Amino acid sequence: MNKQLLYVLLLTIISLNACSGNAQELVLADNGSSEYVIVTPPAPSKLEAKAALLLQHFIKEVSGTEIPILDEKAKRGKANAIFIGNTYKAEKTLVKKRKPESYFIFADGKDLVLCAGNGHGIIYGVYFFVEKYLHCKKLSNEPPLIPTARRISIPGSIDEEHVPPFIYREAYYPAAHDAEYLEWHQLQQLDDLWGLWGHSFNKLVPAQTWFKSNPEYYALVKGKRQPSQLCLSNESVFKIVTADLKQRMAKSPDAIYWSISPNDDNGYCECDACKAVDREQGSPSGSLIKFVNRIANTFPDKQFTTLAYGYTHKAPKSLKPAANVFVFLSDIDAFRDKPLAEEGSAASFRTDLKTWGDLTGNIFIWDYVTQFTNYLAPFPNFSTLQPNMQYFKEHGVKGIFTQGSGDTYGEWAELRSYLIAKLYQDDKADVKKLTSEFIRDYYGKAAPFVQQYFDLVQNKLLASKRKLDIYGNPINEWRSYLTSELLEQYSNLFDKAEGAVEGNPVIAARVMRARLPIEYTVFQQARFYGIEKHGIFVKDNAGKWSVKPKMLDKITRFVANCKKAGVTELSEAGPARTPDEYLAEWNTIFKKGVTPTLALDAKVTLQNPFAEDYPAKGNHTLIDGNPGYLDFSYNWLCFYAVPMVATIDLGKATKISRIQMHFLDDPRHWIFLPENITIELSSDGTSYHSAADFKSSSLSEHYEAAVKDFTTKPLSGSARYIKVTANNLKSLPEWRFRDGKKPMIACDEIYVQ
Repeated sequence: MNKQLLYVLLLTIISLNACSGNAQELVLADNGSSEYVIVTPPAPSKLEAKAALLLQHFIKEVSGTEIPILDEKAKRGKANAIFIGNTYKAEKTLVKKRKPESYFIFADGKDLVLCAGNGHGIIYGVYFFVEKYLHCKKLSNEPPLIPTARRISIPGSIDEEHVPPFIYREAYYPAAHDAEYLEWHQLQQLDDLWGLWGHSFNKLVPAQTWFKSNPEYYALVKGKRQPSQLCLSNESVFKIVTADLKQRMAKSPDAIYWSISPNDDNGYCECDACKAVDREQGSPSGSLIKFVNRIANTFPDKQFTTLAYGYTHKAPKSLKPAANVFVFLSDIDAFRDKPLAEEGSAASFRTDLKTWGDLTGNIFIWDYVTQFTNYLAPFPNFSTLQPNMQYFKEHGVKGIFTQGSGDTYGEWAELRSYLIAKLYQDDKADVKKLTSEFIRDYYGKAAPFVQQYFDLVQNKLLASKRKLDIYGNPINEWRSYLTSELLEQYSNLFDKAEGAVEGNPVIAARVMRARLPIEYTVFQQARFYGIEKHGIFVKDNAGKWSVKPKMLDKITRFVANCKKAGVTELSEAGPARTPDEYLAEWNTIFKKGVTPTLALDAKVTLQNPFAEDYPAKGNHTLIDGNPGYLDFSYNWLCFYAVPMVATIDLGKATKISRIQMHFLDDPRHWIFLPENITIELSSDGTSYHSAADFKSSSLSEHYEAAVKDFTTKPLSGSARYIKVTANNLKSLPEWRFRDGKKPMIACDEIYVQ
C-alpha cells in the first residue's frame, strides 16, 4: 500500500471516530435504571413543572424506569441531566432568541436540554420529544399509544428547533375537547382565546333588547330599518358596544381576542353616513373597518377580530385595519375537490386574500373541511388539505380556524383532525405516510381494508371530476363516487374490516364509526330511490307496496351506533338534526307509505329549466312516485325566479278523479310557496280547460320548513295531458331579502288518481 493511500485511510478512520464521538447515544433508561435526573429551574413555572412531570411519566410508561425530578440547586454529583425549561443550562447554551410557543431540544455533552419561548412551547416540546423519540402517539381523544422498551436511547447529535408557523391553530372536531390532544398536537381552542367569538353584532347590541325602541341602531335596508346588521355610523351603537365590551373584558381578563363582526346575514346599512364610507372604499367592509378601528383604538391593549365574509369579503380600497385588528377571511364559497390555488370557484377568495394582505399582515383564515348539510356523508377532500395549508402559509396567513363537524362526530373526524394538526406544524409533511401510519395504528388488523376504502373513495371522486360542495348531499353523487355499485364495494370492504377485528371491542368501535358514512349514504339514497331499486319500498305479487324487510331494524341499529360514536347532530341545520329526530322522520316515512298515481313514469315536458344546483332526477322527479320531505335537496324539483310549467303526458286518455301535489315552504333557504297554481287538462295537448286554481296565503315572516299539500276537488271526465303552472314570487320579501338571491319554488310530485 503506498503512503498516500495509507494517509487517506488513516484520516478517514480518525474522522469516523470523531463523528462517532460527537454522535454518541444518550441512554436515558436501561433495564429499569437511569444515570439521568430531570432538572427544572429553582422556581419552575406551572408549565415547566408540568413538562417535567409529563416527561417523567412517559419515560416510566415506556421503560418502567422512573427518573427523579430535581431543581437546579438540588442537582448533586455528576449525574447526567435532562434540563427542562428556563434553566441556567438553557440560558448558558442557547443564545438564539426564543419566539412565542417555540421550543428547542438539543444535547450538550451527555446532557439533554429542552427549553422554549413563552406560552405552551415547553409542553409542545415535551410532547414532540415523546412522539419522535419515545414513539408514543396520540391519534384521537382516546388514550395515547405507548410502546414498551427497556432501553431508551437517543442520538447524541439531537438538535431540534420549532417555531409554530401560525399563531392560531384550531381543528374544530370533537378531539378538541381533550386537553392532552390539544397540547400534544399544538392546537388551540377558540373558547380559550376569544372573549367574544364569531358573528357578534347581535350579542353586542341584541335586537330583542333594542330594535323596538331604537330601530335607528340597526341597518337601513331598502329604505326600512331591519335588525339584520348594525348601523355602524350611529354614535349610540358605538357607545353601547364600548360599554358592553368593558363589562365582558372585566369578566374575562385573560381573553386574547374579541370579535367585532357582522351577523350571519346580509342586509347591511345603506344610510347616508354608512353608504358614504362604503362608496369611498368600494365595499361594505369600509364602514365595518372604520367602526372596528375605532373600537380597537379605544382598547389599544386588546386584540380584535372581524369577519371578511359574505357582504364584507371584499377589502376596502385604502382603509387599513388597525395594528391590533385581525381580519378573519372566509373561503366558504369555494368547492373542495381541488386546492384553493386552482379551484375556479375560489377565484374571488384568492383576490380577497391578496387585497386584504396588501392592507394588513394580520390575516386569519376561516376554512371548511366538512359537509355541513350531512356531517356523516363521505367528503373526500383529503387531496386538498396539504396544498391549501401551503397556500395559506405562502400568503402570510397568521392563523387558521379549520371548521370540521365541531362537537359532533363527523366523517373521518379522527384522521382529518390528526392530519390538519400535523400540517399546522409542518406543511411539507409526508401526508400519504402519515395517513397510512394512522390507519395502520388506529384500525389494527382492519387497516388493510380501511385503507382500501379510503383510497378507493378518494380516487373515485377525482376520476368523476365532480365538484365537492360543503352544502352538497350524497344523492347528488348517485352517478359519480357514490353509485349503488360502489357503495356495495365500500360495504364489502367494511364487512372484511369488521371480521378482521372481531373480538377486539376497542378497534371494532373505531371501524363502526368509519362505516357510518356508508350506511348513512345508503339510507339517504333510499329516500331518493323510493319505490325504485335500492329504495325504501317493495311491491308484492298483489301489487301492494310495503317497507322493505328489516329496513326499520337497520335504521334503528344505525341510530344506536350514531349515539355510541358521539354523533349528536347529523347536519348544521335541518328538520332532523339529532339521531332521535332522524329515526322519528323515518318512522313518519314508513307510516305514510306509497301514494298511488296514474302518472307514474309518464312523460314530462318543462317550459322553464329547473335549478341545476338541485337536479334530483330532472323532469322525472315529478312523476317517479317518490315524495319529498323537509330537506329540499331530496326529491324536490326547484325553479329559480321562473314559473314551473310542467306538462304531463299520460300516453292516452285516462279517467281522472283527483290531482295532488306538494310544494315546499322553507324561507330559511329562500324557498317559498307559489303565488298561485293553475291546473289545466287536455285531450289533444292543444286545447286546455281549467281544472283547478290555488292561491297561496299572504307571506308572513317565519323560518320553519313545511310541506304544503295542494289537492283538487273531485274531478270527472278523462284527459291525456295535465298542465301545472306554479308561479314564483316576483321578488324576495323584505324580511328575507339578500343580494344575489332569487326566490325559489320546489315541487316534489304530481299525483294523478
